[in-house]
Amino acid sequence: MSKSATKEGTTRYAQKFAGHAAEGHFRETHRLVLSSVGIGTYLGQPDAKTDEGYTAAAVAAVESGINVIDAAINYRLQRSERSIGAAIRQLAAEGFDRDEIVVCTKGGYLTPDGSMPADPNEYFFREYIQPGVFNAKDIAAGSHCMTPKFLKNQLGRSLKNLAVECVDIYYLHNPETQLSDVSKEEFLNRIREAFTFLESAVEAGEIQYYGMATWNGFRQDARARDAMQLGEITQIAQEIAGGRHHFRFVQLPFNLGMTEALTLGNQSLRGHHRTVMEAASDLDITLIASASLLQGQVAKNLPEFVAQALGLENDAERALQFVRSSPGITTALVGMARAEHAKANARLVGVAPATLDEFSKLFSRGEGA
Repeated sequence: MSKSATKEGTTRYAQKFAGHAAEGHFRETHRLVLSSVGIGTYLGQPDAKTDEGYTAAAVAAVESGINVIDAAINYRLQRSERSIGAAIRQLAAEGFDRDEIVVCTKGGYLTPDGSMPADPNEYFFREYIQPGVFNAKDIAAGSHCMTPKFLKNQLGRSLKNLAVECVDIYYLHNPETQLSDVSKEEFLNRIREAFTFLESAVEAGEIQYYGMATWNGFRQDARARDAMQLGEITQIAQEIAGGRHHFRFVQLPFNLGMTEALTLGNQSLRGHHRTVMEAASDLDITLIASASLLQGQVAKNLPEFVAQALGLENDAERALQFVRSSPGITTALVGMARAEHAKANARLVGVAPATLDEFSKLFSRGEGA
């Protein structure tokens, strides 16, 4: 049995929904077939009820045609990863193989384990500083670390939490956080060290691809202190591993209220200004959208022209349809903390993404509105 998602497995998964999934729902990228909607597991309390809700949501999502599951080790103090691990075991019992599901997680933020310790400083000292996993100078912004030793430790914990042998996409979590504390030169050195470790983790079969999950890094004016250049970062991966490097995914916020990836030419590539979507396409990097509904903020009271352009039943569906239909986005992640959330969002599995013409209407109508 495969220990990671495969082209064969994800293709087989898509074929299970051949009679139901609309054309364009499943997309092939980097020898994997991904659903256009994915489940996020960020919000909620670190308690048993929320654990059970996320496990049920992940099971319902995969049963309904959604095969991209996204977490991070710090989400709900490692409990979101464990909820996914429980879901993967349950799905295996139902006949969904590991090779059909694209499992994604992130490392970079310091996190306690399961519950908040009475004295967090004492916990991190005992757990990390004493064993030599990191020292104080490795920490940026009081909460972020991406040294090879720390990433190795975190990846090991994530594999255990998720109950998998291999993570399909492993993201550096908001690496731009480091730029509040270190120079650009030191930041790029740290990225190089992190990427060198991540390539070795690919060699070891513990991850399949790696990337960056960002919040501000690719959405800002190029001159902002925490702005990043995708071309510069990809070049580091190429210098480490050549054209066969595994830096192939970037996650960033994209929704009706945050359209910078599509509209802001903040990337410089081969002497030209590019949007992140254009730069990613040129560099063979797949974009995954986070915050597709911005925690519900863009899922209500949308202007009438959005409904006219996209149709559908409600504003939440329209907001999600906007993201999954954007020409540069492969998967739109949306938080699903209960099975009914997953089933509601999975309605779009059977709906074709908006055509380029329909999508473009949003911008022409919007300007005239």
